[in-house]
Amino acid sequence: MKLRVFAAVLLVAALAATPALAQSKAPGVTDTEVVIGVSTPLSGPAATWGATGLAIEAWAKHINEQGGVHGRKLRVILRDDAYNPGRALANLNEMKDTVFMNVGLLGSAILNAAKDFPHDNKFIVVNPYGNPMIWAAQPKDKLRYVFVNYPDYRDETEFLISYAANNLGAKKFSIFYQNDAFGLPSLEGAKRAMAKLGGKASLVGPVPYEVADRELGSHALKLKESGADAVVIFSTTVHGANIVKEMAKVDFRPKLLGSFPVGDHITMFRLAGAAWEGAYFNALVTPLGEPAADRVVDIVTKIEPKLKGNPGSGLAGAAPMMLAVEGLKRAGRNLTRDSFVEGMESIKDFTSEGLTGPITFGPGRRHGLNSVKLMKAENAAQNKISQVTGWQTFPPLF
Repeated sequence: MKLRVFAAVLLVAALAATPALAQSKAPGVTDTEVVIGVSTPLSGPAATWGATGLAIEAWAKHINEQGGVHGRKLRVILRDDAYNPGRALANLNEMKDTVFMNVGLLGSAILNAAKDFPHDNKFIVVNPYGNPMIWAAQPKDKLRYVFVNYPDYRDETEFLISYAANNLGAKKFSIFYQNDAFGLPSLEGAKRAMAKLGGKASLVGPVPYEVADRELGSHALKLKESGADAVVIFSTTVHGANIVKEMAKVDFRPKLLGSFPVGDHITMFRLAGAAWEGAYFNALVTPLGEPAADRVVDIVTKIEPKLKGNPGSGLAGAAPMMLAVEGLKRAGRNLTRDSFVEGMESIKDFTSEGLTGPITFGPGRRHGLNSVKLMKAENAAQNKISQVTGWQTFPPLF
């Protein structure tokens, strides 16, 4: 009798422990919710880009209004890292055992500091915004929990320069670039372009800046003195707008070629005004003015009115959250980090409701998208832009 009672007690204890054990396999997951962590620059030199985090949260709330995913609501924990690698790592360490995954980790210096974190902690990172070469340099067995959806800066620079040389008559190119893992790859891309152009164009006097720089008058003079007739801008939105204004002040008006981080035309028009007119720039997502983008912006700005002044970042934040939601749907109700990985690996030609080029992952592929679309800034007063090319898709790196 005592033996049967003891056995019954063990059975009850085992059954009671089962939910706790199941949840321990998936931090941030309960029967009713999935917790998603976001570390982003809500302050500091890249605070404009921090709007992506607000959009991630807004799209999660939109999904909740539709009933959530497999009966679970999405809850976003938003932390400010001020574009500082140390703060970002502290945020990740704080989140790793309480959130299911991170979406939209932002900044090449931050990604470089955190490149071992997903593998070491079996922690999912979806759509980190930053230089994909950081991940391409990692051993493949360290990338299981990383899903990158971002263009290679070298490919992008090569495309911008080749387009301008072949279609706009540009011959002498300078680059205004951030002096770190974000901006430096643009120099390599420029050299690749020059080699392929076979003497048709040249690289003259590239000008670096530091993230902490605020006064850019001397940088503008160096660009003018280079003799360039085209300048590629590889910078934050604020630094990009400031250098454009400073070049205009010294009557230096080269052809402007913007990398996609300055592709939020409404913010660039607001900050740089008419000086941005005529600029060619890459877009990471379908821009405002196209039906798919307008629909998404309407949704996220109603949920988060702060995004009304920065709709481009709103789109750039909503798209990664759409991708994360797709992974959650494919993972099924029995959600673990490994089931999510398997769900993401089954994604093929996913376009984030028309916002992106086709995204594809797989067991041997973690660079899901390497595409940009070239646009032209037309009229600041009307926030008018035009599309120059369709999606330019480059080979995945890993």
